[in-house]
Amino acid sequence: MDIIFLRNLRIETVIGIFDWERTIKQTVFFDIEMATDIKKAAASDHINDTLDYKSLSKAVIAFVEKSHFQLVETLAERVAELIINDFNVPWLRLTLNKKGALRHADDVGIIIERGTKPQ
Repeated sequence: MDIIFLRNLRIETVIGIFDWERTIKQTVFFDIEMATDIKKAAASDHINDTLDYKSLSKAVIAFVEKSHFQLVETLAERVAELIINDFNVPWLRLTLNKKGALRHADDVGIIIERGTKPQ
């Protein structure tokens, strides 16, 4: 199994449960690891034979920017579904970080894994 990853993908969105959070955009940060097989792409050296992380990141950014979820759990689940369904990813690990959500913590967020991890 090979992994293509995105680190520290920053996106502005409406997220949160408090009234004041519903009126502003906050930055959320994504780290995404996705299972893939790079052998065909390595042999052909062609973008059509691999997971196009530029197209994937554009789709995630567009989705998150338009979203208005209250919970990071919901946002993480929906982004995972988008990646698995639209980009044919069999397994992913997604970290969603909402920096600054707690005064005494640097980071707060969620890590989820979805799909079946290939051997």
